[in-house]
Amino acid sequence: MSESPLVQLAVDFGLLSLIAVGGGVMTVLPEMQRMVIDQHGWMSATTFAQLFALAQAAPGPNVLFVSLIGWQVAGLAGALVATIAMIAPSSVLTFAVASAWERFRDARWRKAIQRGLAPVTTGLMLGAAYLLTRAADHTLAAYAVTGFTAGIVVMTRLNPIWLIGFGAVLGLTGVV
Repeated sequence: MSESPLVQLAVDFGLLSLIAVGGGVMTVLPEMQRMVIDQHGWMSATTFAQLFALAQAAPGPNVLFVSLIGWQVAGLAGALVATIAMIAPSSVLTFAVASAWERFRDARWRKAIQRGLAPVTTGLMLGAAYLLTRAADHTLAAYAVTGFTAGIVVMTRLNPIWLIGFGAVLGLTGVV
């Protein structure tokens, strides 16, 4: 007999919480997608991408995405369980490690860990970007808009709200 969705949400997001290094939800997005879509079949890739877009458009932390997944799976109880499971384990671990981490602020091993985690976090976030692009873009025009937007974000300091508006206009006019 399989676990209830609430238990599965708690276990899965609790584990993801402990490996979400540096970027929170963004760093574990590919594994979250695999778990939610492929492993449990709770939603389609399109729904996953739409929930992600909704969470990113809303003000607040990106962990709201986890709440939306929980809501989709098991209503209000699912939203609460998923959110608490994503926040609590890493928060407890951070609290437990913080004093030791500060005590060894000048240690070579600490500096090496910090330098090593930067490319890991970058790679995890690039993996998430690739996954979302594949789930959301289905036409050459959509891929072009995604590439253009990524280029502008990387090369300029333009406020992303303008790019979101640009994408919305393209969507409303049927270009993408």
